[in-house]
Amino acid sequence: MGARHQRPAPSRRTFLIGSAAAVAMIGGRVFASRSGDAGGEGGKDGSDGPTTHAESRESVMQIVAHPDDDLFFMNPDTDHSIRSGRPMVSVYVTSGEADGVNAPGHETPGHPMPPTNRARYAEARQNGIRAAYAQMATGDKTSPWIRTSISTGDGGTAELDTLRAQPQISLVWMQMREAREMYKNVPHSLRGLWNGETTALEPILTSNTPAKPVSYTKDQLVAALVTLMRQFRPTHVRTLDPSPAREGAKHQIVDHQDHVFSARFAQAALRKYAVATDRPSFTVQTYLGYNTSYLPHALDKAVADAKADTVKTYAWMDPNDNYCNSPAGCGDRKVSDRPYGNNWAQSIRYSRANSTSWLQMGKDGSLWAMGVLDQKLAVWHKTRGEEGFWSGPKLVAADGPLDTGVTSALLRDGRIAVFGIRTHLGKGAEYRRDVVTAVQQRPGGEFGPFRSLGTPTRSGTTSLSDLSAPAPAVDGSGQLTVFVRGGDLRLYAIEQTLSGQWSDWIDLDGSGLHGDPVATTDSSGCVHVVVATPESVLTWAQPKPGAAMPKRPTPSGLPASTVAGLSVCADGDGIRVFFRKPDSGAVQTAVLDGSARPVVVDLGGVGGYGAVGLCGQAIAGRGPNGSLGTASVGSGRTRWATAELLIAGAPAGAGGVLVALGLDGKLYWAKASEVNSAAGPWKRATTESVRQ
Repeated sequence: MGARHQRPAPSRRTFLIGSAAAVAMIGGRVFASRSGDAGGEGGKDGSDGPTTHAESRESVMQIVAHPDDDLFFMNPDTDHSIRSGRPMVSVYVTSGEADGVNAPGHETPGHPMPPTNRARYAEARQNGIRAAYAQMATGDKTSPWIRTSISTGDGGTAELDTLRAQPQISLVWMQMREAREMYKNVPHSLRGLWNGETTALEPILTSNTPAKPVSYTKDQLVAALVTLMRQFRPTHVRTLDPSPAREGAKHQIVDHQDHVFSARFAQAALRKYAVATDRPSFTVQTYLGYNTSYLPHALDKAVADAKADTVKTYAWMDPNDNYCNSPAGCGDRKVSDRPYGNNWAQSIRYSRANSTSWLQMGKDGSLWAMGVLDQKLAVWHKTRGEEGFWSGPKLVAADGPLDTGVTSALLRDGRIAVFGIRTHLGKGAEYRRDVVTAVQQRPGGEFGPFRSLGTPTRSGTTSLSDLSAPAPAVDGSGQLTVFVRGGDLRLYAIEQTLSGQWSDWIDLDGSGLHGDPVATTDSSGCVHVVVATPESVLTWAQPKPGAAMPKRPTPSGLPASTVAGLSVCADGDGIRVFFRKPDSGAVQTAVLDGSARPVVVDLGGVGGYGAVGLCGQAIAGRGPNGSLGTASVGSGRTRWATAELLIAGAPAGAGGVLVALGLDGKLYWAKASEVNSAAGPWKRATTESVRQ
């Protein structure tokens, strides 16, 4: 979070798995699985003992603009990675010097407003981050750090901090000048550097840093990030959203410009890092920033309070306690009067990575899983039958980096079509996204090249090219329709006729839509699409196969959800929707069949976040500690089982199988029939990445 003298408007206030302790050992490889009833029997976390384990070798890199962006917008994922005992590094692109005044915005008794000192304020923010990370990792905010420097190329260095007690935890401070304005165009900023308004951006050195940062050109800053990636070798990279949507009554971009452009520099660096051959495969997750202020809370109170407690450590709530022994101060006093932010501590939300339709069963009974690795389409294949084996992944480029969150549909002729969002890394209006698709050349065959379906014009030109993940569906006549939510928070569709021709983009109206739309086909062959708003869920239902979708939505009668993470499947004459309850994260479900008021069923268990993958009566999703859990949904109490496996995106299910993509870039799978078995269901689908 950057300069604080402007704040976004306050928001409307408006799963599931029992937690289990992470394996906390340096370089640890084992994730224990646990199972239990939703009611919490069998242990304080609803678990009744270990079942199986799965190896994982993930290494996480977070790239953010300012100190505290990770604490507000990426936590609790940050905390989960730290507690897993696996390597994690957070890279802070700017110094976060703001106006240089380390105070909560008003004088307090005995503490008058301090003078401006940008170097010391930036140092205080570093001290606060070190304390917050030490607290998450060891429980002791004073646990010491080793402060050195690390080369970023072209003669420059960044500060490298390593936690002595857990040296797999690192912080890197690049110390570039921040914009010091949320929205106003400032030439000497990351935005100005990206768009060519300045040829180089200078550093703002923090006091007492061992590093010697240099001024960077655009290409040099990209190269510096690539240098860090090559040194830390991440398998999973987290950034903020590079193209946030418009929010609020003024319909304006509600995010700090440094958030947006630090993410774009990360995108550009990842594109170059992806061509290296001596690195592990990687996934990417992007997070909403200030936009989350306007949405219902995604976390339950206990998780939100724990997240805020970490922010309180960073905020140096008691300025009389100079535990860090630094004249600059032990934290960021600007957030000391609001450690929950503007509803930021109560939520975590991913952008374009909640798809649960990336697993398809072909007509021959084999399975195809489709994700994004190295910014390319990754395809895994499992031969048919109980003892079928997995192969892959094979990588297919899309002539530009693919966003996370691909979706898929089975066409009438038995081929599988996959859909995604491709980013064009230009400056100004040349930075844009478009919807792309690739189709198997024959049923069960290789995927052909990607082709572009373009962008809804109104959305793409007025809203920083924000697009949701596509939601495809095939109706009973064989007609394929693809839906996206635009940056103007409306729904758009594009249709393919049986002859293979694509229509223009069609505006289907709606307002205040958030997250990714989800679509399915009911038992009569009619397509349904549902999208969340902060207050409810809107639906569009095709009147009959082959007919056009309605140009206006219908209210569903459902209550508010956490917005991100709807999933849907056919259910008799209607469709069944799964969603998460605000301020709880518990999974709820209801059937939409035209009834005036659908009946909402709470599946029990403690809360979690993100989308839920479906496979018949089995579902899978994150619990409150971020780990993967599964449950059978049927008569009686819902029983959940957890595997201490951290995942990218959302799980998916088809053909009696559930799949998830680990933070190590590996595919994991489970038989739906074994989600509650004592043997533990999750296994790695493949051990080696096959590149092409």
